Amino acid sequence: MTETASDHAEAIAFQGVPGAYSQLACREAHPEMTPLPCESFEATFEAVANGEAALAMMPIENSLAGRVADIHHLLPDSGLHIVAEHFQPVVHHLLAPKAATLGGLKTVHSHIHALSQCRRLTRELGLRAVVHADTAGAAAEIAERNDPSEAVIASRLAAETYGLEVLKAGIEDAEHNTTRFVVMAREPVDPDPGDGPIMTTFVFRVRNVPAALYKALGGFATNGVNMLKLESYMLDGTFTATQFYADIEGHPSEEPVRLALEELGFFTRSVNVLGVYPAHPFRYGD
Repeated sequence: MTETASDHAEAIAFQGVPGAYSQLACREAHPEMTPLPCESFEATFEAVANGEAALAMMPIENSLAGRVADIHHLLPDSGLHIVAEHFQPVVHHLLAPKAATLGGLKTVHSHIHALSQCRRLTRELGLRAVVHADTAGAAAEIAERNDPSEAVIASRLAAETYGLEVLKAGIEDAEHNTTRFVVMAREPVDPDPGDGPIMTTFVFRVRNVPAALYKALGGFATNGVNMLKLESYMLDGTFTATQFYADIEGHPSEEPVRLALEELGFFTRSVNVLGVYPAHPFRYGD
């Protein structure tokens, strides 16, 4: 049975259709909330902004595929705040209609990343890969066509959602396949550093002067602040306007982080803190 959001205050929005890995992340991170599927990332942000949902589960990066396309452009303008992070292991399953057998399969359908992450089995079975916009959408199509020669790579949740058979579980080539999500809300949180490690995420643009990035980042090194992620991306399709996305360890109220951010401000045109939130235990192997 497909879950629907009946109580907006208890809804958590995600991009995709029922059965998507993002819905699985919602269910694991907030089992008490009702997942709300949205057509696009923009619609997911809007669902929270207009009160249709309390939280949004947004994929940021995958350990194999890298950065999720477009998400870094959308986060700063969403008007929302990162309040948590979630790491979701991606376990791919080979799904098919009830009457299907491994030997009778001819094609396998899925998102291009899922297909690329399961090449070994596709080669072993001699299947022709067919690219779809997303894994759960592909599962819905395969279920509707009910062709025993067609299979799909998707989650176990997709199998439950669309009544498909799991022909083979855990078919991904690499066991460490994990997607990092951020949970976003209308209001920020202010976690206590005494309760455990804290993450601070922000975007910034450096001034157009020589060595600006080097100088901007110097404060993090001299103050002993651990920068866990730094990525650049172009703004407005130009080659001269670059914005940087960064994750650091620590709370802005802590002296080393405060000084580092202060020094960053000397060499940047803008700094926008997207969220201060507890670090997920996955980072430390828990």
